[in-house]
Amino acid sequence: MSAVAKLYTAEDLERLSVQGCRYELIQGELRTMSPTGGAHGNATDRLAAYARMYIDEAGLGECFAAETGFVIASAPDTVLAPDWAFIAEERLPDPIPDGYVPVVPDIVAETRSPNDTRKETAEKIRQRLQAGVRMVLELDPKARRMVVYRPGLEPKTLEIGDEFSGEDVLPGFSLPIAKLFRRTKS
Repeated sequence: MSAVAKLYTAEDLERLSVQGCRYELIQGELRTMSPTGGAHGNATDRLAAYARMYIDEAGLGECFAAETGFVIASAPDTVLAPDWAFIAEERLPDPIPDGYVPVVPDIVAETRSPNDTRKETAEKIRQRLQAGVRMVLELDPKARRMVVYRPGLEPKTLEIGDEFSGEDVLPGFSLPIAKLFRRTKS
């Protein structure tokens, strides 16, 4: 007789979060989330600050900080917590819920940590694109670069001398990659 693994729900995950546990929920399975390092937090915060200022001034939508849960699938439930996210104004729930947001973000940023494997990062990106995220930004502080992923397109690697464009997802936004990694070493 084989044991059947318990599938968790978004509600189970919320109860665990209240207890101080940090997880994402992937098709009903808990995935531990560890605290991040300094370079990770700094690069993510720099992206968030520049994007937030532009988004607010242009009235394009709302940004969400790390650890915000987004329910992107049900039965079994999947709740993702990207490092940063953006939802366009016309897609925002009103009001924004106290619990997990039941909307797939338009943009998510995932910042690589030194212990992240390529396989884990590729899986996160695949999950987000499959869920309907229109643009995934992979920030890599150690390599001092950003890779932009769009559904159905080849990834675009931006190095320290390049500039990121929000394209049709964040119209008019641009940011030199050098501004994200001012204090990191390659």
